[in-house]
Amino acid sequence: PMRYPAFPMRYPAFPMRYPAFRLSMARGIQRRTLSSDASELIVRRPTGELEGIVELSMNRPKARNALSKNLVSLMEDAIEEIKFDKTARVVVLRSENAGMFCAGADLKERSQMTEDEVGPFVAKLRGLVASFTNLPMPVIAAIDGAALGGGLEMALACDMRVAGDSAKIGLVETKLAIIPGAGGTQNLPRIIGPAKAKEMIFSAKIIEGTEAYDIGIVNKVVPQNETGDAAALAAVEMAKDIIPNGPVAVKMAKLAINKGLEVPLDSGLQFEQTCYAQIIPTKDRLEGLASFREKRKPVYKGE
Repeated sequence: PMRYPAFPMRYPAFPMRYPAFRLSMARGIQRRTLSSDASELIVRRPTGELEGIVELSMNRPKARNALSKNLVSLMEDAIEEIKFDKTARVVVLRSENAGMFCAGADLKERSQMTEDEVGPFVAKLRGLVASFTNLPMPVIAAIDGAALGGGLEMALACDMRVAGDSAKIGLVETKLAIIPGAGGTQNLPRIIGPAKAKEMIFSAKIIEGTEAYDIGIVNKVVPQNETGDAAALAAVEMAKDIIPNGPVAVKMAKLAINKGLEVPLDSGLQFEQTCYAQIIPTKDRLEGLASFREKRKPVYKGE
């Protein structure tokens, strides 16, 4: 018989630890605002029916949420905490500011780097982008406004994307005589096909949210609202559809899909079988069967 190595996906719950944070309550949402520099990333954990969602909200309005060294480090720390948090079921990556998602790398900061500093920073940025793909739970990017260069690369690394119809989306690096360096040349063709990806990258073309939906970059496009957060609201609604489902099953499904895409179909099917084997001994699977038999809503605990 075929044997598959066991790789139980266990995520011990770690509290979100940040130095000197202060909590304020607004509309039932916990907002963690740190020092002036740390406030460039706001981590929210909604309560009530939205419990299980973690919002990562970029907050550099004067720099259009450009990816600075500080913002990258803050996001790395937050992702590392979320990775091991058993209560986190869906992550929503969004902007705190209307009219923008992320303008890409901080070019003012980049212009002050030496040649020896550029390579390591781009590698760090590439690692950050990959970390969204590698999070065990689903990640949804909410694109309100511009998602350009590294900002779009970050969104492409997420599992799903929602955009406002007026969003500006593009990989514009060739205008600066460079190429996308944080996964864009690999993730975009896997999402929309090589021909369309080449067209966008070679031309540095910027498209709006509606066209991005038409060619398959985003899962959903929504009319932008007066407050400029239509995509963020739609992303939360998408997350609400995921939260009630078995968290271990969702994580295993993400893992099976992501890894299966990297190998031939036969190997992918074997990997799917391995992932399924991890679900069989879980308490959640038994709860699903019991709730079906008893005609009630299941209560999953991620165990």
